[in-house]
This record gives sequence, structure tokens and C-alpha cells, in this order.
Amino acid sequence: MPPELGRVRLVGAGPGSADLLTLRASRAVEGAQALLYDALVSDEVLALAPAACLKIQTGKRAGRTGMKQETINRLMLRLARRGLDVVRLKGVDPSIFGRVGEEAAFLHAHGVETEVVPGVTAASAAAAQFGFPLTHRGEARRLLIATATTQDGALTDGGWRAAADPQTTVALYMGRDRLEAAAQRLIAEGRAPETPAIAVENAGRPDARALAGVLADLGATLAAAQVAGPVVLIVGEVAAQAAAGVALSAGLARTA
Repeated sequence: MPPELGRVRLVGAGPGSADLLTLRASRAVEGAQALLYDALVSDEVLALAPAACLKIQTGKRAGRTGMKQETINRLMLRLARRGLDVVRLKGVDPSIFGRVGEEAAFLHAHGVETEVVPGVTAASAAAAQFGFPLTHRGEARRLLIATATTQDGALTDGGWRAAADPQTTVALYMGRDRLEAAAQRLIAEGRAPETPAIAVENAGRPDARALAGVLADLGATLAAAQVAGPVVLIVGEVAAQAAAGVALSAGLARTA
């Protein structure tokens, strides 16, 4: 007799530190029988899984080869059919550029029960860590979260016009290696070159660092800093609130 079909939980690991996991996410990892995790998930979070848990790294880091999405889908299904409690652990929030819709649809089509557990996204982690808001009365009435690049690394074609509004805070994900081009595209669409901007590397982690400046100059600043980790770029008047405290905050982050 085949085992009862297991379930798959699609869990947000947050930006890195285990104490930024939601309680539900922490409990999911602690009870997992099989754990499929992305490359950006920290060792601190992985350590919460039981010793007997089957752990499989799936890659999924920008600019690096990882396990193909169809392979991940089949693997989740195979483990669920073995009756296991499967946790698909994704960096930050699974519903923001985390392919949670594709994975849930695949599993549902094969009769597998799923649950999505949200996580702290990179923009929220960056704002909290370096002391600035994402919205602010009189300065930023809306937040636009967007990806700067396509799957092959090219700059995205559409959506830039919406980011030109001076009362919109723009959070650009997956744009570290095309930040200069992204900044110039925003300026070409009407965003002022002197708009405050801040690039945060490894947001939410102890080794996070922030580079603050203005939109026109930040690409060159980032290149000179030789940033290697994942970066979220925040563009908008709210970023100016971080400028005075960035150096201190970065120092505290490194020694936390």
C-alpha cells in the first residue's frame, strides 16, 4: 500500500538571520522531513532542521547555475509521494520573485497539498537595518518592487515609466550587475538624477553594508566597492533619511 501523500510548505527564510524568521516558518523548518533550500538561505536557518532531515541544496542564486525549475518541481513531488513533510525553503519572501506560483500550481495539479509561509523581504530588511522608511508622509505615497533584469541578465524592457514618479519609492531586486544601466534608464524615464538612492548588500544579515548617494552616481560607487553579495537598490526621497546613519549602521551590522 503506497504511503499517504505528504504536503509541501513553500517557506520564506527571510533575509538571513534566524531571528527574522516568522514563528510559523521556524516551526516548519524544525519539523521538516525533507528540506529543499536555495543558495541564499543561511547556515543559521538550516541548523534549525532536524538532524535526520534530508537536505538538498537547489541553487537558485542570480548569476550562477542551479538546479532547473522543472527538476525542483519533480523532486518536491517525488518526496511528497513518499509521504514526507517537505519544506521548500526560499530566501526572503517566496511570493516576491520566488516562483511560488509556478511551484504551487505544479503541486496542485498533482494533488499535493501546499501552504505558503511568507518571509521578510529584502527591501523591508534593508529599511529596518539602516534606519529609513519605505513610505513617508509627504514624500513617498507608494512602493514599487520590481526586478531590474530578466532571467538572462538583460535589463527588463517595461515598467520603468511607473518608477519615474517622485513620490514612489522604488525597490529594485536582482540588479547588482546592471545597476548603472538601471539608474540611467530611470533617469531617462524622468527620475531626477539627484534623487537619493541607497544600495544595500546582504540586507538583514550581520555582514550587511549600505552605500548611499544619488541615483546618477550610485552605479559607479557600487562598482568601486566591489560588491559581491545580493543587492537591493532603494530609490526615493526616503533614502536620504539613511544617509547620515549609514556608516554607523554598517559598522554595527558587521559587529552584531
